[in-house]
Amino acid sequence: MHNIDGSLEDFIRSIRQDIIEVDRELDPVYEAASVIKRYDGVSPVIFRVKGYTWRFISHIISKRSYLLSILNAKSEETAYEKVIKTKEGKFNYLNFSNYFKQIETSIENLPALKFYKDDGGLYITSSIFVACLNDNCNASIHRMMVSGDRRYIAVRVVPRHLYKLMLEAREGIPVAVIIGVDPVIELFSSLSPPFGVFELKLAAGFLGELNMCRTPTYNLPVPCGSSMVIEGILGPERAREGPFTDLLNLYDAMREEPVLKIKSIYVNKRYEPLIHVILPGGIEHKLLMGFPREAQIYKNVKSVISTVRKVRLTPHSGMWLHAILSIEKQHDGDGKTAALAALSAHPSLKHVVVVDSDIDPDNPGEVEWAIATRFQADKGLIIIPNARGSTLDPSSKDGLTWKVVVDATMPIKERNKYRKPTIG
Repeated sequence: MHNIDGSLEDFIRSIRQDIIEVDRELDPVYEAASVIKRYDGVSPVIFRVKGYTWRFISHIISKRSYLLSILNAKSEETAYEKVIKTKEGKFNYLNFSNYFKQIETSIENLPALKFYKDDGGLYITSSIFVACLNDNCNASIHRMMVSGDRRYIAVRVVPRHLYKLMLEAREGIPVAVIIGVDPVIELFSSLSPPFGVFELKLAAGFLGELNMCRTPTYNLPVPCGSSMVIEGILGPERAREGPFTDLLNLYDAMREEPVLKIKSIYVNKRYEPLIHVILPGGIEHKLLMGFPREAQIYKNVKSVISTVRKVRLTPHSGMWLHAILSIEKQHDGDGKTAALAALSAHPSLKHVVVVDSDIDPDNPGEVEWAIATRFQADKGLIIIPNARGSTLDPSSKDGLTWKVVVDATMPIKERNKYRKPTIG
């Protein structure tokens, strides 16, 4: 399923039977997005786009079952443990020119699509930025907006590790942008490990090793199997970025963001270049963002409640704002303890519901039933005012929100009163 060059080829082969192939060229403005939207959460889809010689692919992680398969895990708990416990692995450095050929350095060659009516421009949504400074390397996913008149490229950089490297660099930082890689690399690039831990080395640790090539101009490490590599300088100039549809299926705000000045563009000559497209606000977007946070929540909750059964960030909250925890209570109060551990693990959480192990967090009806029959506000409700939340939440104010815990678990001494009826 994976190869140590980090290409998509082996993974595509493993899901070939599920892939939908579109037999006509699609317009990059809206038409491609419409087809991608049609298959969201259903099937991977491969298609061609007018003006480009390469094929595009979307929904490579369109289901949780794919995610488990990618991580070679039979359960989500095993998948969480693998994500949490993976250590940095080995890079094998190979010759860049053996894998890549240079193409014309032109904004027109960037594989950008327009998704929604009020988007600020055409977007590349799966781009992984690699930057290194003073032996600290970082890999993280950032959307790239190609302005409507194709005069500039603006990159949304949230205040995390790439932002920190940019501040230290001051005059702009050399970056390599990689598009179209093994989904393990995409997943580990979505993590937020401590500063100084290189996400691509974590991917190498999971795979056992990873063949890397250093870019010709800036000597930055990229997987040799990447479909496309872009070298450039990010910042310090800024330009308008957005609006753009984010996890919550709302338009994110317009901001002044760093401009990417392209130095060179390369495509793979050993593997077929496949341009990965993540549908903004789609299932793949939510899984890549949310699953690593589920793993962190699982780790935190398990450290205080060893009998946690399931952790779920809910899809309708963007797999970002709402969590449902299923636990096997050992003591009254365990529900609140679990919820507070979840809130500390993922500061963007807004609401946490805790249920017993007989309730399936993936079944909204069962969760509602537990709240209706097992929850009393005077005993099970916690309200935390003016806490740090998510800036994606339009109802928050300056990033501050009121958080709510709903403990919908049974009192231990009265469990018999809450038994589910069974037949026979």
